[in-house]
Amino acid sequence: MLPTVSKGRSPSSVRHNPVFPQYLRRIVKWQQMDIEYTFWQMLHLCTSPKVVYQHTKFHKQTKNQWARDDPAFAVICSLLLVVATSAYCVAYDHSVAHAVFTVISVLVFHFFITGVLLATCCWFLTNSYLREEVANSHAVEQRVEWLYAFDVHCNSFFPLFVMLYVIQYFLSPLLVAHGFFPVLLSNLLFMVAVSYYNYLNFLGYDVLPFLEKTTFFLYPISLIILLSPLLILSGFNPTRYVMSIYFS
Repeated sequence: MLPTVSKGRSPSSVRHNPVFPQYLRRIVKWQQMDIEYTFWQMLHLCTSPKVVYQHTKFHKQTKNQWARDDPAFAVICSLLLVVATSAYCVAYDHSVAHAVFTVISVLVFHFFITGVLLATCCWFLTNSYLREEVANSHAVEQRVEWLYAFDVHCNSFFPLFVMLYVIQYFLSPLLVAHGFFPVLLSNLLFMVAVSYYNYLNFLGYDVLPFLEKTTFFLYPISLIILLSPLLILSGFNPTRYVMSIYFS
């Protein structure tokens, strides 16, 4: 019996995967997007994220791929990000042209470029160093799909968006004030948001049965917890810093 996949080659190098082009084509076809299921996922990513990744297992069983074939999550995240950034511009910006530039730059850099870079780094790291060695030479070699790595980023980004774009917006009059309490509250908000992002990143890769040592994705949380008291004692206010970049 011949091996299904030759040694040293990934399945993507053997045959063309049509999932990504199909994913891009569906972005402009709202009628093919499952909006209700997307909002269900967003809610549970904030409350019961393990439930979402249990459904990822079911998706693998039914569609034979880990990644979503529906771009609704990324599209809705983008729209919500535009709305949230526009709200900041209404409150703190004094130029329409600068507001438009801010909305576009936040969408392009905060979500897409940062997302692509983080997804690519995690995709490379998991496929290069975290995959289990296949003892049976006849077994199919499994690899993390790049689109799944981007899905994991999108999942992890949404609760961070809720905390650092929505909650922070309503607390911003307090957070940008001077004094110890705004510094403390701002740092705690950023600490929880970024830590939760890394925790969801861990859950996304831990669900894949062919990966090992996925606790690696939890290590940044320790660094964040160690750095936060230092930032608080130094008087650094991340909210004021970010706001000064866009609305100085």
